[in-house]
Amino acid sequence: MDFNVKKLASGAGQFFTRAVQYTEEKLGQAERTELDAHFENLMSRADCTKNWTEKIYRQTEVLLQPNPSARIEEFLVTNAELLGHYMEDAAREFGAGSPYGSTLIKVGECERHLGASEREFLQTASISFLNPLRNFLEGDWRTISKERRLLENLRLDLDVCKARLKKAKVAEAKAAAEQELRVAQTEFDRQAEVTRLLLEGISSTHVNHLRCLNEFVEAQAVYYKQCHLHMQELQKELGRMPNAFAINSIHSAGPGGSAADGELSPVETDTLKIEEVQAPATGTRKAKVLYDYDAADSSELSLLADELITVYTVPGMDSDWLIGERGNHKGKVPVTYLELLS
Repeated sequence: MDFNVKKLASGAGQFFTRAVQYTEEKLGQAERTELDAHFENLMSRADCTKNWTEKIYRQTEVLLQPNPSARIEEFLVTNAELLGHYMEDAAREFGAGSPYGSTLIKVGECERHLGASEREFLQTASISFLNPLRNFLEGDWRTISKERRLLENLRLDLDVCKARLKKAKVAEAKAAAEQELRVAQTEFDRQAEVTRLLLEGISSTHVNHLRCLNEFVEAQAVYYKQCHLHMQELQKELGRMPNAFAINSIHSAGPGGSAADGELSPVETDTLKIEEVQAPATGTRKAKVLYDYDAADSSELSLLADELITVYTVPGMDSDWLIGERGNHKGKVPVTYLELLS
C-alpha cells in the first residue's frame, strides 16, 4: 500500500514538474531542447498525412456509405436492386404482356443489374481503399501519437534536469544534477530514435495508400463502365419496343367521337412502308448517333455511334421515331439514340 502511495505521489510530482516547465517555456521564461530540422520535417509530414488521410477517409465513407447506420460489409440488397424488384412485382400485377408491364420488367431487370454492380463496387472499394485508410488511422497513427507524447514528456524531463543543473550551487548538488541529466538525455535520445523510425515509416504508408488509390480508381472505372453498358442495352431494348411509348388515339364508334355503349372501337393503323417514304423538301436535319443500334427488322436503319445521318419525320409517325438516311439506305431510327445538330 505504501509503495502504491509513493508511486502515485511520484507520478503527480513528475506531472506537476512537467507542467511548470511547459508553462515557463510558453511564457519565455525557460529554455527548451529543440529537435533537429529533419526531425521537425518528419513530424510535419506525418501530421499532414494524418489530417488528409482522415478527410479523404471520411468523405470516401460518405460516398460509399450514405447511410451511417448500415456498414458497407453488411449490404445484401442495394436501393437499385430493391427498386428493380418493385418494378418487376408491379409488372406482374399490371400484366407482363402490356406495354407498361413489359417495360417495367425490362427496366426492373436493368435496375437489379445496376444494384448488383453497385454492391460489388462498394465491397471492393471498402476492402481495397477504405479499410487501409482506417487501419492507418486506428493503428499506425495511434502508435506514432503515443510515442510522440512519450518523447515530449522525456523532452520536458530533460529540460527540467538542465534547469536544475544551472541552479545547482554546491558541488554535491551539481554532481547529482549532472547524473540526472545524463539519465534523462539517454532516455530522450533512445525515445527520439524510436519516434524517428516510426515517422520515417510514413513514406511506406504513402506507397501503400498510392496502391490502394489505384485499386479504388480501377474499381470505380469498372463500376461506371458496367452501369453504362447496362443502360445502353436497356435503351436498345426499349428502342425496339415503340408500343411501350406510343399512345394510339382511340376512335369512337358513336357520333361526336364518344364511345357507343361504353365500348371502344378497334384502333386502325396503316403499315409504314419505308420504300415509299419520300424525304420532304424542307425539314431535314443532321443528327449525330450517340450509341450503336441494331435494326430489329427491314423497316429500321442500323446505326453506328458517332456517325452523322440525315433525319426527318413523316405524317402519322410515332414521335419517338424518325426516318434516317445514310447514302442510299434509309429506315426508322429511335430518337433517343440521336443528338440533333441542326
